[in-house]
Amino acid sequence: MAERSDTPNRSGRRRLPRHTKIFFGLIFGLVLGLLVHELAGDAPWVLWTVANVAYPVGQIFLRLIFMVVIPLIVSALILGVAELGDLRRLGRIGAKTLGITVALSAVSVLLGVTLVNLTRPGEGFSETQRARLLADLGAQATQIEKPPVREGLQWLLAVIPDNPLRSMVDAFKGEMLAVMVFALIMGIALTLCDTQRVEPLVQLLRALYEVVMKVILLAMKLAPFGVAALLFSLTARFGLDILAALWWYVITVVAGLALHQFVVYALVLRLAVRISPMAFFGRIREVMLTAFSTSSSNATLPVSLRVAEQELGIPRQIGGFVLTVGSTANQNGTALYEGITVLFLAQFFGVHLDLASQVTVVVMSILAGVGTAGIPGGSLPMVGALLVSIGVPWEGVGIILGVDRLLDMCRTVLNVTGDIVAAAWVSKSEGFALSRGDR
Repeated sequence: MAERSDTPNRSGRRRLPRHTKIFFGLIFGLVLGLLVHELAGDAPWVLWTVANVAYPVGQIFLRLIFMVVIPLIVSALILGVAELGDLRRLGRIGAKTLGITVALSAVSVLLGVTLVNLTRPGEGFSETQRARLLADLGAQATQIEKPPVREGLQWLLAVIPDNPLRSMVDAFKGEMLAVMVFALIMGIALTLCDTQRVEPLVQLLRALYEVVMKVILLAMKLAPFGVAALLFSLTARFGLDILAALWWYVITVVAGLALHQFVVYALVLRLAVRISPMAFFGRIREVMLTAFSTSSSNATLPVSLRVAEQELGIPRQIGGFVLTVGSTANQNGTALYEGITVLFLAQFFGVHLDLASQVTVVVMSILAGVGTAGIPGGSLPMVGALLVSIGVPWEGVGIILGVDRLLDMCRTVLNVTGDIVAAAWVSKSEGFALSRGDR
């Protein structure tokens, strides 16, 4: 078990927990960035500091995590499947994971669509504001790569890699599901082989998993500094000015995320998992802070795996399967965000959507949430694809780019929380006793 950051040091004083250090770094970067933006604006020295100091520091922290995401996913998923052993049990756990993923995603999208129909944030713009936003931000949508259109069984071909190594190289460009399918098939094959003959491979994967987790622990020591740098880069450059124009849209998204996090998840935890929601959220606070600061489910995965096992008592074989798959497939926050964003932009452009069209948006948002890359900004191509399907210009994506990073941070928290909720429920349904969090 990894050493906890709140254990006493040699002088007898209790050290600050890692999540507290991350929180302080987050607040420091946010406040300092806002002060610099208000006092200096876009002064040359501000731009230089952001580009050559703050941004690189934040990226060093992120890259230390991203560089081991692929070996972590491959080793964790293969081991998770292999350690389950019985293929019938694997099928049962897979079905449960799929079931709760679809159910929670459906609830999240329905919640978001209901809120956006009540608040109607896209109708509050004057013609002058519309023209300014389109002129200033709309052109930025051309920088977003459009996802390929797949028909029939082409989507199945897309997730079965003909070259797993190439899929690993392009994992953060939409090939992550292909990498997971490769690892899943390898894990299934491993369970069908003679145990003694494949034991060296199993030991190698276990060793790889341990080494990767050690790299993550070392990287997380830089987390308070990386988080401060990332938040400073964001707020010093853009401030909160863009929020004034898109205020009701931001409020609608954040309200939907908060309701899903603290009402829907809380009900699942209380009624299905039989654990205190407050204790649960308290135990995964490091995961939530990491997700908020990195805006990436994939980057948060190593922390999720460690916290799920050590703090909640979720068995590694179940956590390794559910959390690894969930980092890409279980994107409740992204599905909610995409549903709200598509309807908001339809309102913005004056495109009326009847009930049938909104049901289509709901279904497509659920499916898009499964295929969205778990990296910062990974949902934008999917939003663009949804817009085109309902007759809204692709360039509409540019309207929300100014606030997307803030909302990306918020929805990633919901995504990773949903992964752990799903893993906790699957573990409970399989008869494993979880740590109740009463201490």
